[in-house]
Amino acid sequence: MTTRTFRITVRGAFDALTDDQRAALLADAAEHDVLRAAFTPEGTLTYDIAARPAFVFRFSATGEKEEDVLEATERAEEAAKSWLAARGYGYKQLRSSAEDLSQAPLGARQRRAVRTSGL
Repeated sequence: MTTRTFRITVRGAFDALTDDQRAALLADAAEHDVLRAAFTPEGTLTYDIAARPAFVFRFSATGEKEEDVLEATERAEEAAKSWLAARGYGYKQLRSSAEDLSQAPLGARQRRAVRTSGL
């Protein structure tokens, strides 16, 4: 079997933050800037609390079967919830989406490479 790579995005909004929590998020904002966004096994958090209370966690996972994406998505959601709970951050509107990269369409550069390699 081949290994499949999944990209999982968990989105939500901070809810009922205290002034201290908001200040802590603002102080750490540079570490969670969208320019640092990456899909990682541990998850990468991005937000711009000065603009809006929304956040995004990005996770990567692997599996052998197409159905493994469901389990990977559940693990990603739990990891996001755990991170938020450990810091006492309330949240709402948590939702997830996942993409199996083996099912993703080829981009123009990838199609060109396939054509020129004769595959």
